[in-house]
Amino acid sequence: MALHHHLFDCSEDEALTHAAEHRGHYYKMCGKNHLEVRKFLLTPDEFVTLGCPHTLPPPDQLPAKLTEIQVKNRFPQQVEMKGFCSVTFLEGKQRYEALVQGKINYAAEYRGKIYFFETEQKRHKFMRTPETYLIPKLPVKVPPVCEPVSLTSLPVLGYLEQGVSEAIIKAMTAVGCLKPKYPFINIQKSALIYVALYLKAFNHNSTTRNREQYRKKLALFEEDCALVPYLGSIMKGDYKPPNERPIDFEFKLNRFSALRVSPKPNSII
Repeated sequence: MALHHHLFDCSEDEALTHAAEHRGHYYKMCGKNHLEVRKFLLTPDEFVTLGCPHTLPPPDQLPAKLTEIQVKNRFPQQVEMKGFCSVTFLEGKQRYEALVQGKINYAAEYRGKIYFFETEQKRHKFMRTPETYLIPKLPVKVPPVCEPVSLTSLPVLGYLEQGVSEAIIKAMTAVGCLKPKYPFINIQKSALIYVALYLKAFNHNSTTRNREQYRKKLALFEEDCALVPYLGSIMKGDYKPPNERPIDFEFKLNRFSALRVSPKPNSII
């Protein structure tokens, strides 16, 4: 306050690392530099109330941080500058491009008014010298306020595009690369089952346990689909005696035959 006419709230720091006692009162400094190098310990009277060249504003005129809950409790009070960050606007030389919406997470109150800021650093600058960043009036032309749109308010195609398009594209890409053919099920059903398993295996809204469960099912489904090309490559050509066949041939052949009895596509999912 004495050196730069800056306000720095030290109340958030519960420690007394940079504190000093003078005439029965405790004073906090924002850092070691102001405590020792700036000679508070040598000339404390220059920095306390009577000797300080700048007077501390009354408590109701000091800037204060606001939480998201505190801001919502102030409803219907409106945010100043339509929610644009005044620090960003002034530092951007009051150009149109410098009009950036602040965030409710970085809110502050000053003289009964609420302000939003782009980042925590911008809020800190405002609270240090709030009068510097008070904008008397916004330009006539301002960017439109981008408000979040609820997915359920969109039409069906818009809902699918915004909600599940990315997941479906990934699933369709995977099935197109693998081209699965499940034993004794046509290609169309095999592709549909694979897509269903893939979506469930990589559903971020599902629990970890469910995702792991369906990833195991997906891996098993891929192994069963691999039986068709494997047996086709081994069994083509002339008859081979058992001792000339691959070690896992009998196992995979029995597994393939078991799927013929009752493939039950619905049970796979």
